[in-house]
Amino acid sequence: MSASGHVPVMLSEVLEQLAPRDGAIYCDGTFGGGGYAGAILEAARCTLFAIDRDPEAIARGAALATRHAGRLHLLEGRFGEMLALLEARDVTRLDGVVLDLGVSSFQLDDSERGFSFRGDGPLDMRMSKHGKSAADLVNTLDESELADVLYQLGEERYSRRIARVIVAARREAPITTTARLAELVRGCIPRDPSGIDGATRSFQALRLAVNDELGEVERGLAAAAALLAPGGRLVVVAFHSLEDRLVKRFMAGAAGRQAGASRHDPSSLMGRAAPAEFRLLTPRALRPGTAETNANPRARSARLRAIERLPLDHPAASRDAA
Repeated sequence: MSASGHVPVMLSEVLEQLAPRDGAIYCDGTFGGGGYAGAILEAARCTLFAIDRDPEAIARGAALATRHAGRLHLLEGRFGEMLALLEARDVTRLDGVVLDLGVSSFQLDDSERGFSFRGDGPLDMRMSKHGKSAADLVNTLDESELADVLYQLGEERYSRRIARVIVAARREAPITTTARLAELVRGCIPRDPSGIDGATRSFQALRLAVNDELGEVERGLAAAAALLAPGGRLVVVAFHSLEDRLVKRFMAGAAGRQAGASRHDPSSLMGRAAPAEFRLLTPRALRPGTAETNANPRARSARLRAIERLPLDHPAASRDAA
């Protein structure tokens, strides 16, 4: 646990895959509560650039930056803007990047941020506190657009029913609180036999939409790969299938594998993979251990994947992968 009370997920596995070393330069693209950042700085005499779009996270990091003066540099912005943010600091090469794609515990636990249905608060969900909020989407998208968001980003099978109920309810009064939205969603769909709260998928979908999280993942992965020096490592922890799927496919492609091939689509098995620039450090995603999930239930859905940039003279970097 960090000094702030934040519990970084799969911390020992992240450190093992990142392998921090003295004199190296790293980037934590999702600073959050500073759990990974603090551990990396303790593990090696290195320099770390930490990015977060949430101004509250940057403010919380001031104490850690003071403790590691000259070694920790806090940058407010999106990790998808990593190239520009680091270029402004004259950093063009990194020895490692870590990304935790989950929502910060601080954001989830603060009802005023509107990320969770566990407590009542304004229906916000904006990580950066700028742009359209979840309330804006819920009250302005037409029924079909809202249903598409819930289905595509939340994998909600009852998306059309939920959208219809929301549109009918907002005609009477705008939907502005998390409790009101959760009540509407729960009231129009069957109870999930697994015990998952009925509002979970809808809240996930709206959060992803508000923050363009899938687009951010794609941009962040590309930026991180472009910045890594030979031997540099990218370590990513994802928490749900949509993000993990993007990470898996990106890393497979970077390692010269034919990502996404399917026996149901013969055309996907044709052609040759691109030359490998990276090697997979995790052929299969790593999962948290039982002890961690018992202590921190939010870790249960975590998946860790990692790749390492090959040396320029490595044979696999100059030929097609088999």
